[in-house]
Amino acid sequence: MISTIRRARTGLLVAGLLGLAACAEPREGPAAAPPQEGTAGVAGLRESDGSTRPRVVVLGDSLTAGLGLAAEEAYPALLQQRIDERGWPYEVVNHGESGGTTAGGLSRLDWALRGDVRILVVALGGNDGLRGLPPGEMKRNLSAIVGEAQRRGISVLIAGMEAPPNLGEDYTSEFRQVFRDVAGETHAAFVPFLLEGVAGIPELNQTDEIHPTAEGAHIIAGTIWSALEPLLEAVSAS
Repeated sequence: MISTIRRARTGLLVAGLLGLAACAEPREGPAAAPPQEGTAGVAGLRESDGSTRPRVVVLGDSLTAGLGLAAEEAYPALLQQRIDERGWPYEVVNHGESGGTTAGGLSRLDWALRGDVRILVVALGGNDGLRGLPPGEMKRNLSAIVGEAQRRGISVLIAGMEAPPNLGEDYTSEFRQVFRDVAGETHAAFVPFLLEGVAGIPELNQTDEIHPTAEGAHIIAGTIWSALEPLLEAVSAS
C-alpha cells in the first residue's frame, strides 16, 4: 500500500518537476554575481537592510523564492510570521534562487551564511532531479553544505524532494535516499518531502502546476515549521 501511494504521489509530481526547467537559469556557479543586499533580484532574495537580529536562513530554489507570489506569501515569510507570533527575535532570510541546484547552493553558501545565522534550512535538490544529475554528486554537495554550516555552529534542517519517476525506479529511490542519508549522517533535522500535501493538487498550485499558490505555501510553511519549531526552541534555550 505504501509503495502504491508513493508511486501515485510521484506520478503527480512529473508535470511539475519537468516544468521547473522553465525556471532554470542558463548558468549557475561561483562566478554569478549575487543580487544587492536588501533587494529582490532575479534570485528571489529578500533580506532586510542592516538587521542585527539572529537569522534563520532558507537556502533553496524557486519554490523557496516564492515565484509567482508576493514576498509576504512565500513560505519563508510565513515562517517569519510564526516566529513573530512566538515572540522570538529571529529574522528569516529567503535565499531562494530560481533554477538553484545543490551545487549552486554550495557555491553561494558563504554569502548566505553572512551575519548571525543560527539555523540553516536546506531546501534544494528539485533541479538536480530534473536534470538527472548523479545522486552521489547531490549527496556530496548537501553533505558539504550541512558540514560547513555545522562547523560554524549553525543548526541545520534538511527538506527532502522527489525526483521525476520517468528517470526510473532505481534513480528515484537513490535520489530520495540521499536526503535521508545526509540527515542521518550529520544528525540534521529532517522533513522527508517539502511539498507534502501540495504536489499534484491543482487548487494548491499555480497555473504552471509547479509552484504553490498562497494557500499551498501555507501548507509548506506548516510542514517546515513542524521541524523548525523544535530547533528554534533548542537554540533559544542554549
